Amino acid sequence: MLKKLVEFKIGETGLVKKVEGEGRLRRRLFDMGITPGTSIYLRKVAPLGDPLEITIRGYELTLRKTEAELVVLEVEESK
Repeated sequence: MLKKLVEFKIGETGLVKKVEGEGRLRRRLFDMGITPGTSIYLRKVAPLGDPLEITIRGYELTLRKTEAELVVLEVEESK
């Protein structure tokens, strides 16, 4: 099932399928390591929903809600 990162619940993991957007913002996401095929784990969400803290490639990264709306993932089913 495909879902945007902003729709994830805490503890969910997914594989990046595509990064939407264009220009500088899309390039910035790629530079941070958010590329197709990469696994992302949602660790925390701030009380008002912005920002989100994720684990990607072995490090923690904080994204704004507007950035998380551009990342489309395939949800990995929990075992």
